[in-house]
Amino acid sequence: MIVTLTANPALDRTITLDARLRPGEVQTSTSVREDAGGKGVNVARVVAAAGGEALAVLPVGPDDPYDAVLQACDIPTRTVPVTPLVRVNVAITDPEGITTKINQPGATLSAGDAAALTAAVVDACDGAEWLVLAGSLPLGISKAFYVDVIEAVRARWGAGAPRIAVDTSGSALAEVVASGAADLIKPNDEELAELAGTDFDGDDLDTASLVAAVQTIARRIVPDRVAAALVTLGGTGAVLVTADGAWFAEAPRIRVASTVGAGDSSLAGYLLAERAGADPEERLRSAIRHGAAAASLPGTQTPAPTDLGTGDIAVRSL
Repeated sequence: MIVTLTANPALDRTITLDARLRPGEVQTSTSVREDAGGKGVNVARVVAAAGGEALAVLPVGPDDPYDAVLQACDIPTRTVPVTPLVRVNVAITDPEGITTKINQPGATLSAGDAAALTAAVVDACDGAEWLVLAGSLPLGISKAFYVDVIEAVRARWGAGAPRIAVDTSGSALAEVVASGAADLIKPNDEELAELAGTDFDGDDLDTASLVAAVQTIARRIVPDRVAAALVTLGGTGAVLVTADGAWFAEAPRIRVASTVGAGDSSLAGYLLAERAGADPEERLRSAIRHGAAAASLPGTQTPAPTDLGTGDIAVRSL
């Protein structure tokens, strides 16, 4: 089983335009959809769609509008009741797949809420293979919250504790890398650069230079601080760095509908392949296929196996 924690879930509202976004002007949307978002929820949806066992843990009150949308996802959940409403994130997507996101900071949770959420995660990890800690942290919670959760899970389950995958950014990611001893982190290139305190812009680099920069930074923390790093590069592809080597896979050319949730789907694809016993190259291929499939779907839809491309994904060792 894969357990996911989404500490700061969001109701994802996607507005699709029939032309490029024109700031300051009035435009009419062609469609609007709402999805139960949050990185951990997205990972659980992909795993469940593939026939895997997943359990999503998150804070949400029973009268929150988000809860009704979440229940429609038909994934096993364990919710911790809180008073504040789940935030609403807005994504505006044009016909070329260019997405403009406006994310709310989210609810402010109390120390009691944090303790209840941690306890729920620890209990949920009984027999789990992986625990995914994903997304930003809500206001009111320590930046070391994910580290605290990792320590609580390992203290409770010892040798039977699940492996830990972390997909977050900023100070939360820095805390995990400094002391969390995660088994896998999944930043994108910008989040990795922020972690390293560098300011390289992937949009200004050719593929070879971007891959080399990512590999260099990741190698500084793998395997001494984290066991492995899966670094997504958007439409360029992804880099996987482990103690045994490093690999790059180029993303296939697709018609982008929405990039929201693509990174989450990449992580889910990686974990699904890992659980199936795949080697690093095949894990990376699975991550690329799932991320590309998600980007081909509107809104925060997550891919099912029938959505995955069948073309070859070339992987080369670095």
